[in-house]
Amino acid sequence: MEGDIPPEELAGFEEYKAKVAGTNISGQTLLATDYLNHFNEIVMLLDMLPDMPDMIEECKMWQPKDYKSHFADSTFSDKQLAIEAYDRVPTKFRRPFEETIGQINQLLLDGMDRLDHLIADGVATDQLQESCRALARAAQLLMDCASSIIHGSDRAMAQAEIDGLLGR
Repeated sequence: MEGDIPPEELAGFEEYKAKVAGTNISGQTLLATDYLNHFNEIVMLLDMLPDMPDMIEECKMWQPKDYKSHFADSTFSDKQLAIEAYDRVPTKFRRPFEETIGQINQLLLDGMDRLDHLIADGVATDQLQESCRALARAAQLLMDCASSIIHGSDRAMAQAEIDGLLGR
């Protein structure tokens, strides 16, 4: 695997690989799954939304947060190390990771906008439930993709795959 890392990235990667040993930061990628908690929170709210449509206001307060900002604001025990290590994540992992995070952010922002309109238009509860379920399911699949990148995969989902999840 390390043979796939360009020489100009390898020294920094090796240095931080040693530093993250024994932490909840992946030694394979220098990424931490704790970042995905930022998305887990909104997915849980989406699951409750059909029963409590007034929670759309709380959902709309959710905003994307980049990796370093998440850790700066978190209680993660190795948050400073996670922030520092991010600059040493090899491009082969950082690029698909950031692409996937961008896809999750766009999916959630667009989806919450659609849900807000459905609620404002007084859509039937079953239709709202299905819309929330589809959005949460698509977000979870993208989060699973991000998790696999954190653990060493270097593949992001193509837009056509995401569109397929949403029935577009």
